[in-house]
Amino acid sequence: MTFLICIFILLMQFLWKHVSELIGKGVGWSVLAEFFIYAIFSVVPMALPLAILLASLMTFGNLGENFELTAMKAAGISLFRIIRPLIIFISFVCVGAFFFSNYVLPVAQTKLYTLVISLKQKSPELDIPTGEFYSGIPNVQIYVKDKKDHILKNVMIYNFSGGFENAEVTVADSGKVQFTEDKKYIMLSLFDGESFSNLNNQKLSSSTTSIPYRREIFKTKDLLIDFNSDFTRYDESILKNEHVSKNFQQLTHSIDSVSKDVNVSAALQGKTLVDQHFFGRDVIFGSSLNDSLKKVRKIYNTDSLFLSLPQEAMVRVSNSAVEKAKLMSETVEYNKTMIGSQVTYITKHEIERHRKFTLSFACLIFFFIGAPLGAIIRKGGLGMPVVISVIMFIIYYIIDNTGYKMVKEGLWLSYQGMWLSSFVLLPIGIFLTYKAVVDASILDTEQYIKAWALIKSKFNSIRNRKIKLIDSK
Repeated sequence: MTFLICIFILLMQFLWKHVSELIGKGVGWSVLAEFFIYAIFSVVPMALPLAILLASLMTFGNLGENFELTAMKAAGISLFRIIRPLIIFISFVCVGAFFFSNYVLPVAQTKLYTLVISLKQKSPELDIPTGEFYSGIPNVQIYVKDKKDHILKNVMIYNFSGGFENAEVTVADSGKVQFTEDKKYIMLSLFDGESFSNLNNQKLSSSTTSIPYRREIFKTKDLLIDFNSDFTRYDESILKNEHVSKNFQQLTHSIDSVSKDVNVSAALQGKTLVDQHFFGRDVIFGSSLNDSLKKVRKIYNTDSLFLSLPQEAMVRVSNSAVEKAKLMSETVEYNKTMIGSQVTYITKHEIERHRKFTLSFACLIFFFIGAPLGAIIRKGGLGMPVVISVIMFIIYYIIDNTGYKMVKEGLWLSYQGMWLSSFVLLPIGIFLTYKAVVDASILDTEQYIKAWALIKSKFNSIRNRKIKLIDSK
């Protein structure tokens, strides 16, 4: 039940993000159903840990509230024995979550993002309003004063396909709209109107600044406007090289191959840079940079050579050195950009590879947070467990998102950022499990007051000792 609730909430959030791709596109129910199915699969990695946390809190909260845990403990049954079947069950869930992330999720994400791209490219459903300009057709603005029985009254059309300065204006007493058979063009049939267009490219002579225009009066006129109303589905192969469409083996293979290319490119770029710009490169071949500098300084005394030059030569040499330094800087920036795209590619794949495991581990951690916490607070139902679950999940999401951004910006290694939330929440789970096993109450304010008083007394005693020591000196 909690899993379905979490799926529904996260699905609504996902739908709100992509509502602009769905509204007004006129797609069929089958496409919408397909979109929702793939979206459900894509939110499972976030919904499953939250559902386990909420379900374990509710279960053990109810057991504690009804004193069933107390009865079992009084019968000599330890908490670990009580939760042993659930530990086995959660272990299977964790294994299933890994296989889901490795095999099902890449397929679902590939189909979902391909569908989203296809929906973004689809033209909106044609619905020309009255009393305002309609801009749903590319490079065309249509104004209709009134509509009656599918007949447009007092039509005004601005066609900007040739640019704003070369706009073509058409006004008509009435008209009607229909699509061609292939659904790729709009046929506007206009009646009793005029059209105006300037001939900007046909000036009378170079000595005049006037621009001729063309005026056409018509009884009937048909305008053919490009407007593809069909839903064209993109091929899934456009995402075949993206990290979201690969399993663990494919991610590992891509990381290894691109990393090898990056290492080769970096070594080649470094050698080329030294060969082209470093003074005394014939001496440094095969040596480290520090050894090379020492050899160059033994052979050439650069300061003495520079100071022995005439002033004009010194200026010329300085300018040449500055130009070479700028050229080297531009070369370094270009090489950085070229390698940077490959490094970003590797980082995205490493993030996705770690996510295959962090989902499974998060399920286990949230169980060992929810079960002992429910046994301690002894509150069942949907009240207190929901509040605690939301707070814990917000903390988890903030920590996880922080680690993800650190990795994405290149500040941390991939495993450091992606496992940050697990490193933070695991000690909390161990602490809560220990407190639940020894029947300690973490909500007892008197214990925290006593602990604070003890810390305060220790601090005061240390401060008094320092004061006495200073006074004695």
